[in-house]
Amino acid sequence: MMRSSSGNEFPVPRFEFRVLQFLVESIGDSTNTFHFHAKVLSTKNTAKHKAFMNKFYLVVIISLLLLSVTGCGKDTSNQKRYDLTGKVLSVQQDKQQITVAHEAIKDLMPAMTMPLTLREDWPFTVLASGDRISATLVVDGTESWLENIVITQESADTNAPGPGGVVEAKDGAEVPDYGLTNQSDQPIHLAQYRGKTLLLTFIYTRCPIPDYCTLMSQNFAQIESELAKEPELYQKTHLLSISIDPEYDTPAVLRSYGAAHTGKFTEEKFTHWEFATGTKDQVKGIAQFFGLRYYADQDQIVHGLRTVIIDPEGKVAKVYRDNSWKPDEVVAELRTMHP
Repeated sequence: MMRSSSGNEFPVPRFEFRVLQFLVESIGDSTNTFHFHAKVLSTKNTAKHKAFMNKFYLVVIISLLLLSVTGCGKDTSNQKRYDLTGKVLSVQQDKQQITVAHEAIKDLMPAMTMPLTLREDWPFTVLASGDRISATLVVDGTESWLENIVITQESADTNAPGPGGVVEAKDGAEVPDYGLTNQSDQPIHLAQYRGKTLLLTFIYTRCPIPDYCTLMSQNFAQIESELAKEPELYQKTHLLSISIDPEYDTPAVLRSYGAAHTGKFTEEKFTHWEFATGTKDQVKGIAQFFGLRYYADQDQIVHGLRTVIIDPEGKVAKVYRDNSWKPDEVVAELRTMHP
């Protein structure tokens, strides 16, 4: 502890204190200004004067730098973090807030509905009313905000517009003839699959969450295997995985990724299960049509999930909005479309 001229004590970190102590010892036995000047004057015009002043300036500079870092850095020692889960009721980007009906927060508060502040902009591009989220509630004195937001379940209300006013296509809607580029760097169009039932999903190859993109690809691999056991049904269906990371997921990357998931590696011909990318606008267009929300965050992508069955006439037959569906139930659905 150090004491000010008014008699108040204040803490000084150990290292900074040693520097200050060294400063005092370097300029004299007392911090009294008169004594200091006397010592400087007493060494003036001597060989010791230059060395003394160099040492003094060096210590002063180091001390000021250390104290400025200590004083300017925000003290996070009083921050407390709590796990929060709840349902988004409204999104107010102009206020940098979302209103959440959250569950009880352990050691803080009971379940209630309240507006919560966000310090990042990206959640406002993907969050919508009705989404269920998990997050970290940070409380720092009189301030609080949310961090580490994850959408655990998207809104079940397909009539409610998402970010940007986009409304998800309903069952029976005709799917536009979106253009993409497949793993062989060849252009493809959704209309070319007319006459077959198309099962498509969205992934990206760098996805770190095992029960998101990796699970979707594992499920598709199982579906591919099951369909292959029924040659007639196999000929009437087609699988398509679309990357939402077109900058990284080039056709070559998708070819390698796809071949690894089918297990055929260099023998894979991609005649039944294709992988596709496109321009940012191409991918965004088809993703928005099916209500998929995603946002690039550095080298990762925050995203929801969509797996869609498109009937032979090119219309939406069924949309799976999370990762709870099983390969067996999708195969059974495909069988009912081709009795």
